[in-house]
Amino acid sequence: MPPSVRPPDPGAPVLARLGWSLRAARREGYGLRDLRADVLAGLVVGIVALPLAMALAIASGVPPQHGLYTSIIAGVVIAVLGGSPVSVSGPTAAFVVLLAPAASLYGIGGLMTASLIAGILLLLFGVMRLGALIQYVPHPVTTGFTAGIATVIAGLQLKDFLGLRPEAWPEHFPERMLALAGSWRTFRWPEFAIGAVTLALLILWPRVTRKVPGPLVAVAVAAVLAHWLTGSVSGFEVDTIGSRFGSLVDGVRQSGIPRVPPHFDWPWNFPGPDGKPLGLSFEVLRNLLGTAFAIAALGAIESLLCAVVADGMAGTKHDPDVELAAQGLGNIVAPFFGGFAATGALARTATNIRAGARSPVAAVVHALFVLVAVLALAPLLDYLPMAALGALLLLVAWNMGELRHFAHILKHAPRGDVLVLLSCFGLTVAFDMVISVSAGIVLAALIFMRRMSDLFQARLAEPEHAHLADPHLAGVVVYQIAGPLFFGAAEKAVSALQRTRSDARAVVLQMDDVPTMDITGLVALESAIQRLHKSGVFVAIAGVQPQPRELLERAGIRSDADKLAVCEDGDTAIASVRAYLSAHPVPGAKAG
Repeated sequence: MPPSVRPPDPGAPVLARLGWSLRAARREGYGLRDLRADVLAGLVVGIVALPLAMALAIASGVPPQHGLYTSIIAGVVIAVLGGSPVSVSGPTAAFVVLLAPAASLYGIGGLMTASLIAGILLLLFGVMRLGALIQYVPHPVTTGFTAGIATVIAGLQLKDFLGLRPEAWPEHFPERMLALAGSWRTFRWPEFAIGAVTLALLILWPRVTRKVPGPLVAVAVAAVLAHWLTGSVSGFEVDTIGSRFGSLVDGVRQSGIPRVPPHFDWPWNFPGPDGKPLGLSFEVLRNLLGTAFAIAALGAIESLLCAVVADGMAGTKHDPDVELAAQGLGNIVAPFFGGFAATGALARTATNIRAGARSPVAAVVHALFVLVAVLALAPLLDYLPMAALGALLLLVAWNMGELRHFAHILKHAPRGDVLVLLSCFGLTVAFDMVISVSAGIVLAALIFMRRMSDLFQARLAEPEHAHLADPHLAGVVVYQIAGPLFFGAAEKAVSALQRTRSDARAVVLQMDDVPTMDITGLVALESAIQRLHKSGVFVAIAGVQPQPRELLERAGIRSDADKLAVCEDGDTAIASVRAYLSAHPVPGAKAG
């Protein structure tokens, strides 16, 4: 798509803007050459997505075909309706830390139902135009929980990569790591050998060529090598998709991935934690709501970060509200066809752009390729070793963690930002992403308020204030107030104004440098004015900016000749003070 294509008028209803990028491509003269570029890009991305979708489904605690179904259904819906022209959506590594515990506690049915609820929440986020709010999530928060997620993903892959067989598989990550450490005697060298070969190919292949995707070469070589060694070397045996997973097709148990396309079924008809259909009830919805909200929040952040990166790479411009609404619809539809949570996939999007994608057609082609692979290649996919998929996710986790960037923040960022980063990282690893992001945003907000409070100043302007040299203005005190007057600075403002000298007859509050004020700041200002009035002190407020002025007017703080003057500038305020002092001379004082 030409970089000149831009989103439609943001004032139009969000649902009316769905699919704008596809319509824009057609208006810009989308032709056969563009279609050829999109088809080739879509095929490349489909090759990359195929093993990733299976690996991410397995890491999330569900059979691999559900990852493929997610790529197919959500990939098409979000591409056609989305607000980012060249983004590719599907299952992503970031979701693993949320989906794996959900699948363990509530089964496949619970995971799909939670994804459906998350889709509804995402749709509401878009309709309510909350897309722009994602930019207010602090960078140390996103970096911290992303690095934490990468750590969790990498740790969970050690089980298959090393062929470990722990006796128990606890719910939380720290306990799982202890369980893996306790099972070191079950280490199996064939699994490790296949995993190591796969990882080496994934790392080295891009140095040879980027024309053929490394994941395709690595997992294909691993499958062929494992199959050959199993038949040639005594005692050589590795787990594969075919040996570990199976499904019922027309009442017949089949190993591996079923050779059937996504088909409609109610999400709650899939098995719950006891293997029986989950069912739909208020209790089920209540139990899943927290997980669903976490999926929606992470999906919103990930999809919009992906869209921002895509804009930078392709020169496009995304519509954040439309993207959220499309992500919501994709997550609503996918669970009815065996899929689960999906969002913008950064690695696949980058691959899509580098392969020459012009429009959302490329992402649609990627989904169709995965569908064809399910129908035509399912028997071959059964030979993929679990250790190879574990190696693939280890590399994904390494790239996702951005260790160099993490270290850069630790070295150069202010201490407050470092504290937020480490808190989000530690909480993600020890607990979960919901606690991490919630605590990180609260902590970052508190640090921000502290910094804004430090910027706030309320100081005496004497003796440098030019007007105060006039003897007729004896007993006049001028305060220079600067910075946002909000709840974080209110106490500081009150403390400063309470230091007014006892012989003061009038106080000028110079507020030219107060850009904004909240209700707490207003209450503090009102309290200070009332205290001064009780002491018989006249108050003049000078240079009030539009937002504070509107708040003062709504609070009924207006000029009163005997008590208060709200003035445009300092000169007008001094003139009001002169008038007040002339009308209220000190008893026994000589007239000037």
